[in-house]
Amino acid sequence: MSSNVPVTDLIEKARKAAELAYAPYSRFRVGAALLCKDGSIVTGINIENRSFGLTVCAERVAVFTALAQGKQEFSALAVVCLDANYPVSPCGACRQVISEFVSKDFPIVFAGGTGDFVTTSMETLYPYDALHELGKNG
Repeated sequence: MSSNVPVTDLIEKARKAAELAYAPYSRFRVGAALLCKDGSIVTGINIENRSFGLTVCAERVAVFTALAQGKQEFSALAVVCLDANYPVSPCGACRQVISEFVSKDFPIVFAGGTGDFVTTSMETLYPYDALHELGKNG
């Protein structure tokens, strides 16, 4: 993991964020910690809504918050679901959003509430990202 932040620290930041998640319907609390190139860490939580389609995932909240703060270069992402006994990976919508802003080798770590975690890359999670090429042709 770059910027001298150990993966366990990034996971812990995501775990702490998950404690603040607003998940009264699913009871599936998720937190994300996005390590920015400048060494700062921006967190996000899942925020549910009675109209479930309006729910926003922790990963997207972290990315959007970082962008709103003027941060556009990222080093790693950790995602923790406190209420799962297995590592929970980002959903398809989050994979699409994350891929917009990172390289194929961008490290992503995801964990459940038990402490077990998986370390992977953007390319492994989203191997056939045809839309990524659109930004290179402009």
